[in-house]
Amino acid sequence: MTDDAARFALLTERHRRELQVHCYRMLANYQDAQDLTQETLLRAWRRRETFQGQASLRTWLYRIATNACLDHLEKRTPVPAGLADLQPYPDVMLPEDPQESVVARETIELAFVVAVRHLPPRQRAVFILRDVQGWPAAKAAETLGLTVASVTSALQRARVTVRERLPGRRLDWRSPATHELSEEERGVVRAYMDAHERNDLDGLSALLRDDLRFAMLPVPGTVTTTAREAVDGWVSGGLFRPGHDDWRCAATTLNRMPAAALYLRAPGDTRHRLYTIAVLHVVDGRIAELTGFDARDRPWLGLSPAL
Repeated sequence: MTDDAARFALLTERHRRELQVHCYRMLANYQDAQDLTQETLLRAWRRRETFQGQASLRTWLYRIATNACLDHLEKRTPVPAGLADLQPYPDVMLPEDPQESVVARETIELAFVVAVRHLPPRQRAVFILRDVQGWPAAKAAETLGLTVASVTSALQRARVTVRERLPGRRLDWRSPATHELSEEERGVVRAYMDAHERNDLDGLSALLRDDLRFAMLPVPGTVTTTAREAVDGWVSGGLFRPGHDDWRCAATTLNRMPAAALYLRAPGDTRHRLYTIAVLHVVDGRIAELTGFDARDRPWLGLSPAL
């Protein structure tokens, strides 16, 4: 590596994690965000002569990342929306300095990421740059090759869509972030894992709100259901087999949210293998939203494959 390349890498690598979070908000897919972050840094190196220092290096990299994500989305027809291709974001890969990288809990939560994903690509970029990154309209317009009036109009439309898509109890996605789980959230996760390990259907049902929003990916769609209907559905669908399943669980966090990694021991196996992850949104001591992800063959989640 030449001296110039080494210096450039030293300057840009410090922004990799926050750029990856930005790409994730644009794409809602962790692996795509990794790829587009690398593409961003490659583009930056190829265009290094164009960096004049009029804006900060960080701003310049965000401009490149945003347009790289837009190029990626424009190649996909139709652009995935909702839960299509959604992947969780491992907290271990979040920037170490949340203040610097503008990582707020409300804007990495799954409900927020899914709501943003319903926006058309350029409108999505406007919304993220303006309302998440806090860029002024002129700066966003220059980045996207739009007029200030177009950016303002796109932002107004985007805000309406995001508010319509967010669960009704969350109307403000820009509230101050608390980056540590509350004791209430930790307690619900412990109870959820205990109910699984004891195959306790009543205990599991008691943890769920009667207006539970539930999704099990990659199966498409989110349903709102009662606690008992949800548990009965998991049993009838083979996701939960009381008296037969042997579960072990581990607490974790994904997307700045409490989560439980569920390990299942198959008959004849000596170890519990990572099977799925349940990401939980806790409201008043009960689970209001539960999103399950297939965790097999996902080493980037940073979880042990077996217990």
